[in-house]
Amino acid sequence: MTATSPTRAADLDGVVSDVTRSDATLRRFLHGLPGVDQVGAEARAAGLGTRSIKTTAKAFALDLAIRMVDLTTLEGQDTPGKVRALAAKAMRPDPADPTCPSTAAVCVYPDMVADVKQVLGDSGVHIAAVATAFPSGRAAMDIKLADTRDAVEAGADEIDMVIDRGAFLAGRYLQVFEEIAAVRAACGDAHLKVIFETGELQTYDNVRRASWLAMLAGAHFIKTSTGKVQPAATLPVTLVMLEAVRDFRETTGQMVGVKPAGGIRTAKDAIKYLVVVNEVAGSDWLDPDWFRFGASTLLNDLLMQRTKMTTGRYSGPDYFTLD
Repeated sequence: MTATSPTRAADLDGVVSDVTRSDATLRRFLHGLPGVDQVGAEARAAGLGTRSIKTTAKAFALDLAIRMVDLTTLEGQDTPGKVRALAAKAMRPDPADPTCPSTAAVCVYPDMVADVKQVLGDSGVHIAAVATAFPSGRAAMDIKLADTRDAVEAGADEIDMVIDRGAFLAGRYLQVFEEIAAVRAACGDAHLKVIFETGELQTYDNVRRASWLAMLAGAHFIKTSTGKVQPAATLPVTLVMLEAVRDFRETTGQMVGVKPAGGIRTAKDAIKYLVVVNEVAGSDWLDPDWFRFGASTLLNDLLMQRTKMTTGRYSGPDYFTLD
């Protein structure tokens, strides 16, 4: 994956010579982005959500969705045993079917990374860790950076950071930009996903602005939510973010991924998102390197639907392990 360097924020369509020079230039750029037609975005998302796919295409979509899952547990009651079991499931989601693909990643708190790494080894399943005072994003910068470095040193190859929504909503865009850029630097070779908590951003225009701000600061992925605030991921919000990454690539030549997280529980829901990805951003994003689902319960429904297509009957509710 590639992402823009913080220094690549120059001459975007000739709007400004350096949009990250100050709050004023950032504000001028971000507030100069085209406004989002709320009614139009919601209507388009609803229309795309009615599309259906069948047979071979559906089987492909189910396997692709499994490969895109960041299998997640972010609870205060998480234990080493729980996250190890989750890691084993990520590698072999259906032990009875060796053709079932692995998930993209396992996402845990930083102190659980070492336990996950013991299980995953060199399996190819990534280790993602939430950082920067997840889920609030309210902590001193040195704490956020230490949180990030600790997770990377423990073995995380992906960091899911949260922005300071208070700073963003107050218009302190340069502060948010600089925090993202600093965390990106602290990640080293690990990839950075930037979480907006879109349920707190109030408007689609703010979602678009946050998307561009994060991409300018070097995000590899932009992510909707922590899963701790409602509403979490929605199709219209994801559509707006997909439009942003599409337009960002058209402007800069750089691809950035998108990760909706929270509230995506069924295979039917996941397929709706894949349709939106294809229709809005394009087929290049139909790849785990560029689109992920942050989820805990989604995987089991994907597995049940996959088994139904293979055997012609649904598995019992206790066939797959609960996460």
